[in-house]
Order: sequence, then C-alpha cells, then structure tokens
Amino acid sequence: MRMSDEEYFRSCVSKERQLAHLLGHHNIEECYESAGILWENTDALPKWTRDWNACAPLMVSYDITINYGKEPGDAHSTFVTIGSQLVHFSDHPTKDRAVMYAIVKAVIHLLEHAKDVKAS
Repeated sequence: MRMSDEEYFRSCVSKERQLAHLLGHHNIEECYESAGILWENTDALPKWTRDWNACAPLMVSYDITINYGKEPGDAHSTFVTIGSQLVHFSDHPTKDRAVMYAIVKAVIHLLEHAKDVKAS
C-alpha cells in the first residue's frame, strides 16, 4: 500500500529527526508554521532525505557504497542496498528520493551500531 504525500513527508522528517538526535542535536522543535521544518536554535536542520545538497556529505563522511539491484526480468534497477539496508524504489516518489532515504537509513544504522559497540 502506497503512503499519502503527507505520510511520506512525515516518514522523511522522522528519519531526519532520528539522525539529528544521533548526531547530538537534542533541542529540536517542529515549527508548525513551517510545515514540519525542523530547527535547532535558529539553524535549520538538513533535509537529508529530501535534498542532495544535504545528503551527499553523509555519503562522504560515512563511506557509503550504494548497490543497485533489480528483480529478475526487470530491465532497470528496482531497489538499492547499502550494507544491510534495502530500499525499494516503488516505496518512494522517485528513485532519487529512495536513494537519499536509503543513505539516511544506513547512516542511522551505522551510528546506532557504533553506539552499541561503545556500550559493550
């Protein structure tokens, strides 16, 4: 079942908030009048799942390798994997958005795993 545009937007913002928390931003407020744009003090948090200018530095910082895959019989890729994270293009409005979402999921996974390793 496909999400509505609003549900999809909220899922993106949720991932961005989760990543911001893992990166040490804890005073995040959702501004109602800004349609869900997140702020830390007066700085807008990056739109990691929605803007390549915000997402691309994550790829460099965390050595992200993107692997494209396709289902048997498909001419073009239908999903992307980054480490253990798998994202299907059909779950997102565009292939670009799916890849950015996968990058954010992968960075969240890396940060959470690093946190678990330090706790051990």
